[in-house]
Amino acid sequence: MSGGGRVFPIFVLVTSAAVMAAVLLAQYWGGLAPCELCLTERWPWDVAIVMSFVAAMVGSRAALSWVALLLAVVFAVGTALAGYHVGVEQHWFAGPSACTAAGTPATLDALRAQLMHQQPVRCDEPAWRLFGISLAGWNLLASLAMAGGCLAVFARARATGRAAVAGGYR
Repeated sequence: MSGGGRVFPIFVLVTSAAVMAAVLLAQYWGGLAPCELCLTERWPWDVAIVMSFVAAMVGSRAALSWVALLLAVVFAVGTALAGYHVGVEQHWFAGPSACTAAGTPATLDALRAQLMHQQPVRCDEPAWRLFGISLAGWNLLASLAMAGGCLAVFARARATGRAAVAGGYR
């Protein structure tokens, strides 16, 4: 990629790394233990870091549109995961049994086992909010913005490529 062709993947790389750094700081410095869904929501950001790094290092301007499209799909998956988590937090639908409200143990042995083991972080109870929006909600907004941005870059790169090809045949 030429200098201009590297701007987009570097932007995605820096943005994704900043999101992951903030999440890890909140976990290890801020003491916010992630639930099972929170951990799953990190995967698209990790994939975006790897993809954008590779695109910035070895990609070509011609492949920019396809890199943008693939990143849009990655962030769309992130949006879906975050949307599911927000739905679980709002009790719109049930979450995974491993991290949502547990039922009463059926036997004394089950109760003892439950008391002896540390309970997982609840997916249906947000541990932190900013302006009334949970971390899953902020992730939903960030993933949606990144998916939209990647789709815009894809559309612009495709249109620019078609215009360049059409201009060559005049």
